[in-house]
Amino acid sequence: MKITFYGHACLGIQIDDIHILVDPFISGNPKAEKIDIETLKADYILITHAHQDHILDVEAIAKRTDAVIISNFEIVTHFGNLGIEGHPMNHGGTWDFEFGSVKYVNAIHTSSFPDGSYGGQPGGFVIEGERKNIYIAGDTALTFDMKLIPLHTKLDLAILPIGDNFTMGINDAILASDFVECDKILGCHFDTFGYIEIDHEEAKRKFFESGKDLMLLEIGEHLEL
Repeated sequence: MKITFYGHACLGIQIDDIHILVDPFISGNPKAEKIDIETLKADYILITHAHQDHILDVEAIAKRTDAVIISNFEIVTHFGNLGIEGHPMNHGGTWDFEFGSVKYVNAIHTSSFPDGSYGGQPGGFVIEGERKNIYIAGDTALTFDMKLIPLHTKLDLAILPIGDNFTMGINDAILASDFVECDKILGCHFDTFGYIEIDHEEAKRKFFESGKDLMLLEIGEHLEL
Protein backbone atom coordinates (compact mmCIF):
# COMPACT_ATOMS: atom_id res chain seq x y z
CA MET A 1 0.00 0.00 0.00
CA LYS A 2 1.45 3.33 -1.12
CA ILE A 3 0.21 6.58 0.44
CA THR A 4 1.02 9.98 -1.09
CA PHE A 5 0.40 13.31 0.65
CA TYR A 6 -1.02 16.00 -1.64
CA GLY A 7 -1.35 18.70 1.00
CA HIS A 8 -3.93 19.64 3.64
CA ALA A 9 -6.10 16.50 4.03
CA CYS A 10 -5.67 15.16 0.49
CA LEU A 11 -4.10 11.74 0.07
CA GLY A 12 -3.49 9.31 -2.74
CA ILE A 13 -3.66 5.63 -1.80
CA GLN A 14 -2.55 2.88 -4.16
CA ILE A 15 -3.63 -0.66 -3.36
CA ASP A 16 -2.38 -3.09 -5.99
CA ASP A 17 -3.42 -1.40 -9.26
CA ILE A 18 -6.29 0.60 -7.73
CA HIS A 19 -5.88 4.33 -7.12
CA ILE A 20 -7.88 6.02 -4.35
CA LEU A 21 -7.96 9.76 -3.77
CA VAL A 22 -9.08 11.21 -0.44
CA ASP A 23 -10.54 14.71 0.06
CA PRO A 24 -9.06 16.38 -3.04
CA PHE A 25 -8.31 20.02 -2.27
CA ILE A 26 -5.32 20.85 -4.46
CA SER A 27 -6.00 23.59 -7.01
CA GLY A 28 -7.06 25.98 -4.23
CA ASN A 29 -4.04 25.25 -2.04
CA PRO A 30 -1.02 27.46 -2.91
CA LYS A 31 1.26 25.05 -1.04
CA ALA A 32 0.28 22.29 -3.51
CA GLU A 33 0.91 24.33 -6.67
CA LYS A 34 3.36 21.73 -7.98
CA ILE A 35 0.64 19.05 -8.04
CA ASP A 36 -1.20 18.86 -11.37
CA ILE A 37 -4.73 17.51 -10.86
CA GLU A 38 -4.89 16.64 -14.56
CA THR A 39 -2.30 13.91 -14.03
CA LEU A 40 -3.69 12.34 -10.86
CA LYS A 41 -5.10 8.83 -11.16
CA ALA A 42 -8.34 7.98 -9.37
CA ASP A 43 -10.55 4.91 -9.50
CA TYR A 44 -12.30 5.94 -6.29
CA ILE A 45 -12.60 9.23 -4.39
CA LEU A 46 -13.27 9.08 -0.65
CA ILE A 47 -14.82 12.19 0.87
CA THR A 48 -14.97 12.67 4.65
CA HIS A 49 -17.26 15.72 4.59
CA ALA A 50 -18.55 18.50 2.35
CA HIS A 51 -16.37 21.49 3.27
CA GLN A 52 -14.69 23.17 0.31
CA ASP A 53 -11.20 22.36 1.57
CA HIS A 54 -12.08 18.68 1.09
CA ILE A 55 -14.16 18.63 -2.11
CA LEU A 56 -12.85 21.46 -4.30
CA ASP A 57 -11.39 19.25 -7.04
CA VAL A 58 -13.78 16.29 -6.77
CA GLU A 59 -15.93 17.14 -9.78
CA ALA A 60 -13.05 17.89 -12.15
CA ILE A 61 -11.09 14.77 -11.21
CA ALA A 62 -14.09 12.42 -11.10
CA LYS A 63 -15.37 13.51 -14.52
CA ARG A 64 -11.93 13.10 -16.08
CA THR A 65 -11.19 9.70 -14.51
CA ASP A 66 -14.71 8.24 -14.09
CA ALA A 67 -13.86 7.70 -10.43
CA VAL A 68 -16.56 6.42 -8.08
CA ILE A 69 -17.34 8.63 -5.07
CA ILE A 70 -17.46 6.92 -1.66
CA SER A 71 -19.00 9.05 1.07
CA ASN A 72 -22.18 9.62 3.03
CA PHE A 73 -25.57 9.55 1.32
CA GLU A 74 -25.89 13.34 1.05
CA ILE A 75 -22.48 13.87 -0.55
CA VAL A 76 -22.92 10.96 -2.97
CA THR A 77 -26.35 12.34 -3.91
CA HIS A 78 -24.88 15.81 -4.50
CA PHE A 79 -22.26 14.53 -6.91
CA GLY A 80 -24.73 12.07 -8.43
CA ASN A 81 -26.80 15.07 -9.49
CA LEU A 82 -23.69 16.22 -11.38
CA GLY A 83 -23.54 12.94 -13.25
CA ILE A 84 -20.85 11.30 -11.09
CA GLU A 85 -21.23 7.70 -9.95
CA GLY A 86 -21.11 7.05 -6.24
CA HIS A 87 -21.45 4.49 -3.48
CA PRO A 88 -23.33 5.90 -0.44
CA MET A 89 -22.43 4.84 3.11
CA ASN A 90 -23.32 5.84 6.64
CA HIS A 91 -21.85 5.47 10.10
CA GLY A 92 -21.05 1.93 11.17
CA GLY A 93 -21.49 0.50 7.69
CA THR A 94 -18.87 -1.60 5.91
CA TRP A 95 -18.64 -2.53 2.23
CA ASP A 96 -16.24 -4.77 0.34
CA PHE A 97 -14.77 -3.05 -2.72
CA GLU A 98 -12.34 -4.50 -5.24
CA PHE A 99 -9.40 -3.06 -3.30
CA GLY A 100 -10.60 -4.15 0.17
CA SER A 101 -13.16 -3.22 2.78
CA VAL A 102 -14.18 0.28 3.84
CA LYS A 103 -15.91 1.05 7.14
CA TYR A 104 -17.49 4.48 7.61
CA VAL A 105 -16.84 5.67 11.17
CA ASN A 106 -17.82 8.63 13.30
CA ALA A 107 -16.19 12.06 13.25
CA ILE A 108 -17.09 15.13 15.29
CA HIS A 109 -17.05 18.19 13.05
CA THR A 110 -19.49 20.11 10.82
CA SER A 111 -20.32 19.48 7.17
CA SER A 112 -21.88 21.78 4.61
CA PHE A 113 -21.26 22.47 0.94
CA PRO A 114 -19.76 25.83 -0.08
CA ASP A 115 -23.25 27.17 -0.83
CA GLY A 116 -24.33 26.37 2.72
CA SER A 117 -26.47 23.34 1.85
CA TYR A 118 -26.45 20.29 4.09
CA GLY A 119 -23.57 17.87 3.58
CA GLY A 120 -24.70 15.10 5.90
CA GLN A 121 -22.77 14.06 8.97
CA PRO A 122 -18.95 14.02 8.74
CA GLY A 123 -17.10 10.74 9.00
CA GLY A 124 -13.84 8.90 8.72
CA PHE A 125 -12.80 5.64 7.06
CA VAL A 126 -11.14 2.42 8.13
CA ILE A 127 -9.66 0.72 5.07
CA GLU A 128 -8.48 -2.87 5.06
CA GLY A 129 -6.60 -3.75 1.90
CA GLU A 130 -3.44 -5.51 0.72
CA ARG A 131 -3.06 -6.98 4.24
CA LYS A 132 -2.65 -3.46 5.66
CA ASN A 133 -5.19 -1.53 7.71
CA ILE A 134 -5.40 2.24 7.94
CA TYR A 135 -7.67 4.74 9.68
CA ILE A 136 -8.43 8.07 8.02
CA ALA A 137 -9.96 10.19 10.77
CA GLY A 138 -11.11 13.10 8.61
CA ASP A 139 -11.68 16.42 10.33
CA THR A 140 -12.60 15.54 13.87
CA ALA A 141 -12.33 16.31 17.53
CA LEU A 142 -11.06 13.65 19.88
CA THR A 143 -13.92 11.24 20.54
CA PHE A 144 -14.37 8.10 22.64
CA ASP A 145 -15.85 6.45 19.52
CA MET A 146 -12.27 6.01 18.35
CA LYS A 147 -11.94 3.29 21.00
CA LEU A 148 -14.33 1.14 18.98
CA ILE A 149 -11.94 0.89 16.03
CA PRO A 150 -9.40 -1.54 17.55
CA LEU A 151 -12.28 -3.81 18.60
CA HIS A 152 -12.71 -4.55 14.88
CA THR A 153 -9.35 -3.77 13.26
CA LYS A 154 -5.68 -3.82 14.19
CA LEU A 155 -4.29 -0.71 12.50
CA ASP A 156 -0.97 -0.35 10.73
CA LEU A 157 -1.36 3.43 10.34
CA ALA A 158 -3.63 6.18 11.67
CA ILE A 159 -3.99 9.36 9.62
CA LEU A 160 -4.97 12.12 12.02
CA PRO A 161 -5.58 15.88 11.76
CA ILE A 162 -3.11 17.74 13.97
CA GLY A 163 -3.50 21.44 13.08
CA ASP A 164 -5.81 22.34 15.99
CA ASN A 165 -8.41 25.16 15.93
CA PHE A 166 -10.78 23.36 13.51
CA THR A 167 -9.80 19.80 14.52
CA MET A 168 -7.72 17.98 17.08
CA GLY A 169 -4.37 19.44 17.94
CA ILE A 170 -1.16 17.60 18.80
CA ASN A 171 -2.06 16.65 22.37
CA ASP A 172 -5.49 15.30 21.47
CA ALA A 173 -4.05 13.47 18.47
CA ILE A 174 -1.66 11.65 20.81
CA LEU A 175 -4.66 10.59 22.90
CA ALA A 176 -6.45 9.56 19.69
CA SER A 177 -3.54 7.31 18.78
CA ASP A 178 -3.92 5.68 22.20
CA PHE A 179 -7.65 5.22 21.62
CA VAL A 180 -7.15 3.52 18.24
CA GLU A 181 -4.11 1.59 19.56
CA CYS A 182 -1.80 2.66 16.78
CA ASP A 183 1.62 4.21 17.35
CA LYS A 184 2.39 4.99 13.70
CA ILE A 185 0.75 8.29 12.78
CA LEU A 186 0.60 10.31 9.57
CA GLY A 187 -0.30 13.92 10.30
CA CYS A 188 -2.60 15.95 8.06
CA HIS A 189 -4.72 19.13 8.11
CA PHE A 190 -1.85 21.40 9.18
CA ASP A 191 0.03 24.46 7.85
CA THR A 192 -2.36 25.19 4.97
CA PHE A 193 -3.35 28.55 6.43
CA GLY A 194 -2.60 30.60 9.53
CA TYR A 195 -5.08 29.05 11.92
CA ILE A 196 -3.52 25.60 11.62
CA GLU A 197 0.21 26.25 11.38
CA ILE A 198 2.25 24.00 13.66
CA ASP A 199 5.80 23.65 14.96
CA HIS A 200 6.94 20.45 13.21
CA GLU A 201 9.81 19.64 15.55
CA GLU A 202 7.74 20.19 18.67
CA ALA A 203 4.96 17.99 17.27
CA LYS A 204 7.37 15.16 16.46
CA ARG A 205 9.01 15.51 19.87
CA LYS A 206 5.70 15.21 21.73
CA PHE A 207 4.75 12.09 19.80
CA PHE A 208 8.24 10.61 20.32
CA GLU A 209 8.07 11.25 24.06
CA SER A 210 4.78 9.36 24.06
CA GLY A 211 6.41 6.39 22.35
CA LYS A 212 4.90 7.14 18.95
CA ASP A 213 6.14 7.93 15.45
CA LEU A 214 4.63 11.04 13.82
CA MET A 215 5.31 11.37 10.11
CA LEU A 216 4.90 14.76 8.42
CA LEU A 217 5.33 14.26 4.69
CA GLU A 218 6.21 16.98 2.25
CA ILE A 219 3.57 17.62 -0.42
CA GLY A 220 4.10 15.00 -3.13
CA GLU A 221 6.08 12.72 -0.82
CA HIS A 222 4.90 9.17 -0.14
CA LEU A 223 5.30 6.28 2.25
CA GLU A 224 4.77 2.56 1.77
CA LEU A 225 3.23 0.11 4.20
